[in-house]
Amino acid sequence: MIDIILLVSTSFLICIYAIPSIITVAKLKNLYDKPEERKIHTIKIPRLGGVAIFAAFSISMLIFGDVAQIEGIKFITAGGLILFISGLKDDIVILSPLKKLMAQLLAAGFVTILAGVRINDLQGVFGINEIPSYVSILLSMFMIIVITNSLNLIDGADGLAGSLGLIISLTFAYFFTTLNDTNWAILAFALSGALLGFLFFNFNPAKIFMGDAGSLTLGFLLSVFAIHFIESHSPGAGNYLRLKSAPGIAVAILIVPLYDTLRVFLLRAYKRTSPFKADKNHLHHWLMKIGLGHKQVSLILSGINLLFILIAYAIKDQPAYVVLSVVVGLTIIAGQLPVYIYSHKITDIEVDDSVQEEITQSLFENRVRK
Repeated sequence: MIDIILLVSTSFLICIYAIPSIITVAKLKNLYDKPEERKIHTIKIPRLGGVAIFAAFSISMLIFGDVAQIEGIKFITAGGLILFISGLKDDIVILSPLKKLMAQLLAAGFVTILAGVRINDLQGVFGINEIPSYVSILLSMFMIIVITNSLNLIDGADGLAGSLGLIISLTFAYFFTTLNDTNWAILAFALSGALLGFLFFNFNPAKIFMGDAGSLTLGFLLSVFAIHFIESHSPGAGNYLRLKSAPGIAVAILIVPLYDTLRVFLLRAYKRTSPFKADKNHLHHWLMKIGLGHKQVSLILSGINLLFILIAYAIKDQPAYVVLSVVVGLTIIAGQLPVYIYSHKITDIEVDDSVQEEITQSLFENRVRK
């Protein structure tokens, strides 16, 4: 416990002390995230917070973790560096979506093919258990790319991506600790400390954004955690504390960013627009449309994510497909609430305008008669 406290504190303090200097450099070099039509913020804000997160995570991990014991760690590190560098380049000079996707494919290939971190058993989801090697690689690469982009896409409100990342990384850290999977727990705790330090400067009103360097690296690490979590609970892992609902729990842990990404991509496909074309259809946009502020949006979505984790854990003894069905069903219902509330709010406004018009017309007619 003392080691964990020291680890989180070190990561937290490195981030806390690094960010003011990064803000100064960003201002001197004019490295801002500038306001535009599709963005919520109205002032220029530095966007290099990912540098502090990456530095704090890496340094604290190397100090406290015996990372050499993690199989394939050099390839996982290489994948993380690829995404950090590509994200940093996009923060400084614009990088095309295709180039970012190529970087993600390369990083995912490093993890699944070279490091061997991949899903080999679906544990009864869709009635499937063990899967062939080539399917395992393709599925795991797809999962890494989806989760990586989901954290990148949901980074649209002050404190939102950082808060979700903190909850998700702490949850994985807890599960790794219960399995005595010490080195993976150290990775998750190191990331948690860095995100906690970052949130001191990112929670509304934000003084800095994590940028693509932060969100892509964060999403990549969380995707690797998710795959390792699922595999560590597979029947072949020899784990006597095995959760037979691990795939369903993993989805619940990542539910808000995953649902938001899937929903937005489906809407873009329905409208026949590019899946990479930015819009204002994310969950945080709809919550702001009904009148909520940045803090409220971040707290509500983080709270919902935590609630789904608790629900999934409460039914953890059920088969994976049952947990997955419950989580997906509740998510679809909850995900439509902001749109439903907003549509009724607009209807109320229209009704009020109609009543006001009738009153005005009545007053006009009375004046004419007089």
